[in-house]
Amino acid sequence: MEILGVFADLDEAARAVDDLLAIGIPETKITSLSSVPYPDGVLVREKHQPRFYLGSLAFGAVGALIGFSLAAGTAWLYPLQTGDKPIISIFPVGIITYELMMLFAIIGTLVGMFWCMGLPDFRPKPYAAEIAIGAIGILVQTEHPGEVEVARRAMQSSGAQRLCTEEDEE
Repeated sequence: MEILGVFADLDEAARAVDDLLAIGIPETKITSLSSVPYPDGVLVREKHQPRFYLGSLAFGAVGALIGFSLAAGTAWLYPLQTGDKPIISIFPVGIITYELMMLFAIIGTLVGMFWCMGLPDFRPKPYAAEIAIGAIGILVQTEHPGEVEVARRAMQSSGAQRLCTEEDEE
């Protein structure tokens, strides 16, 4: 379950986040929504560092292996002796290996980036149109209905203009 509190200014939203943390809701379950790009830590601090570079590295290694196998394997399966030159030449094999390594690394970067952002997320999320014109939203995600009610009371006492859940219709 999720609940979204809409606040008019930054101070009220920061007070709501402090109240939510004080009642025991973990910081990992609180997200801020805003049309203004506030720096990390103004409202909610992101604890995890994205590590999608590991996906890029792994995909790049797989691409290099596939590229080498494709180029060297093709030359090995269809040997065409040209003078005294080797069947598997380093430059053509290296070029194909490099190109496939870069292709897979780029694909790995995109996949990792979308994975870290949690996209695509097909679950309905509460949203308020006021956020697009300057209001600040504080979203609390929880599995327990009791925490939703506690979060609702905390955000109301902090000055929320409006509270929305995913069941509410715009």
